Amino acid sequence: MKIAVVAAAGKAGRKIVAEAASRGFEVTAFVRRQVEIDGATKIVVKDILALTADDLKDFDAVVDAFGAWTPETLPLHTTTSQHLCDALSGTNVRLLIVGGAGSLYTDETHTTQISEKANLPAEWKPIIDAAADALNELRKRNDVKWTYVSPALDFQADGARTGKYILAGEEFTLNAAGESVISYADFALAMVDEIANGNHIQQRISVVRA
Repeated sequence: MKIAVVAAAGKAGRKIVAEAASRGFEVTAFVRRQVEIDGATKIVVKDILALTADDLKDFDAVVDAFGAWTPETLPLHTTTSQHLCDALSGTNVRLLIVGGAGSLYTDETHTTQISEKANLPAEWKPIIDAAADALNELRKRNDVKWTYVSPALDFQADGARTGKYILAGEEFTLNAAGESVISYADFALAMVDEIANGNHIQQRISVVRA
């Protein structure tokens, strides 16, 4: 299987590249500047907003691992994901996006999001809103085989790879210990499982450590 990881130099992107490579996938890493990416079969230096349909046409799946954290760059969550949607429009290439957790719902009616109910740090709100905006725009696309993957609220960059996770949907889910936590390594495992086996086309799914 041939996959592309866009924004592969970030912590999530690197974990996804490494996990996919460990399964024998042929992985192309797209980065803004030349860096070494462990496990990448090929590294392409090209800005995400410069990627074209021709750049992505030969892959089975494209993973969008883009992240932005400053007020002036947060709108890029939507800009970049929509750009990739435009490049993949009408094709069979799947688009899987590393999403956010704050827009997960607290009930089956999908009327209240966890960000509205939980006592989350105020500094998280701009990032939560930016990720939610990107998801809302993604939901309008029926021309792309997208899947939005939300991590747990406690998304641990340096957490251990346990090899276990709970796959959930739109609702905020806790594990048996009452936690909403997952490591980047276990998130990468879930992402690659979804590429290999999943069929959650035009859906948001979520993952939490088992």
